[in-house]
Amino acid sequence: MTYVLAIDQGTTSSRAILFDGALNIAGVAQKEFPQHFPASGWVEHDPEDLWSTVVETVGQVMDEVGATPGDIAAIGITNQRETTVVWDKATGKALHNAIVWQDRRTADFCASMKGDHEETVTAVTGLLFDPYFSATKLKWILDEVPGARERAASGEVLFGTVDSYLIWRMTGGAAHVTDATNAARTMLYDIHDGRWSEEICGLLDIPLAMLPEVKDCAAVFGETGVFGGSIPILGVAGDQQAATVGQACFQPGMLKSTYGTGCFALLNTGDAPVRSTNRLLTTIGYQLGGKPTYALEGSIFIAGAVVQWLRDGLRIIKDATETQGLAETSDAGQPVVIVPAFTGLGAPYWNPDCRGAVFGLSRNSGPAEFARAALESVGYQTRDLLEAMQADGAGGGDAVLRVDGGMTASDWTMQFLADILGAPVDRPRVLETTALGAAWLAGMQAGVYPDQAGFAESWALERRFEPAMSDVARDEKYTRWKAAVAATMSV
Repeated sequence: MTYVLAIDQGTTSSRAILFDGALNIAGVAQKEFPQHFPASGWVEHDPEDLWSTVVETVGQVMDEVGATPGDIAAIGITNQRETTVVWDKATGKALHNAIVWQDRRTADFCASMKGDHEETVTAVTGLLFDPYFSATKLKWILDEVPGARERAASGEVLFGTVDSYLIWRMTGGAAHVTDATNAARTMLYDIHDGRWSEEICGLLDIPLAMLPEVKDCAAVFGETGVFGGSIPILGVAGDQQAATVGQACFQPGMLKSTYGTGCFALLNTGDAPVRSTNRLLTTIGYQLGGKPTYALEGSIFIAGAVVQWLRDGLRIIKDATETQGLAETSDAGQPVVIVPAFTGLGAPYWNPDCRGAVFGLSRNSGPAEFARAALESVGYQTRDLLEAMQADGAGGGDAVLRVDGGMTASDWTMQFLADILGAPVDRPRVLETTALGAAWLAGMQAGVYPDQAGFAESWALERRFEPAMSDVARDEKYTRWKAAVAATMSV
């Protein structure tokens, strides 16, 4: 049996999934790892946790399926984007914990630079001057870790997003590489010319020698012997772009939204980058054969993480699956609204300083109302993104939304999403679209899987959710949400 191994290194867990020759899932292994919060708005991971959980889950899934390295044609990697790692070139030891994409420690620096430099950053990278992206996280490590900047200047340390760090470890330091989608999220990459920007690296005093080589999403990234035998690494894409590929959103105007720790909506804009006037991001959706396909992206920092908060913070649930049953039994007459700005608000607000808030509480408000408000917050934020895309003239208003990620397993949540959008929501038969996208990239490069057209034909619908809410009710609920957001940002 021939398999393709997808490594999905996410924000709260690492997963390894084996796909067979027909792109069916043969086995899955998953391992959570600790989150570190050294200060308010700071989020870190121990890079050794990222590495060890990847190695552990790959071993587990290979044992589960009974696969040997010789059975695996290729490895595809997808990863939490923007998360920043700096490591010693000789030893592989990280100089500091990985600074996670959610981290807001550089917010003051970004605010001080916006006025003079955001226009340049947006024109070159398609991004905003925001702590979300890797560039200022990297600058912080170079500035704050003793000796880091001097060692970077002398070529002793390397920078990478998580994909780059994993590949370096997997290849024993032989390959310092990344792909165009991850590079496009660093705020250091010129998405138009396809190269690292000397201008922005100079602005932030980041040595170009630290940066990895940038490749297509399907390419030869190296070989690894870590899992008991030599296996080529042939596919890489940041998690949201991998989901875009996995959803077969290959035509301009196609739209997908992934609901994991955060929520990310990507709209394919073809070979033309669309400049947003509503604070969305212009990015690379995928790159094949040296040709980038661009996307317009809206990023929500907190989606599934709000359910984790119900579980780990408030402790009103023991498992995420409980939220649907609670929401179904909640009192519809209690208009509780949660604005989950735990690490600020992403698109289209881009306010790093505001924090989460709850509105509309009464003496009768309880776990059911909190669960419903948490799930509804994801739908409201998605509508924010789609309205911004429509205002940019890039589509999104009439498009069918293809969804994936853990939260999409909840029928209640998906129905509310269709209701608040007033548009159909399509849930695919294969929900593991992020891993599927990474697997297809690697398997296509290895000659195991069909080409782009053939893969698109294989996409299959599991269920379509049609809007059933009245226009009056939809407008009332969304107006209440907008008022809650405005109040949250005013504090």
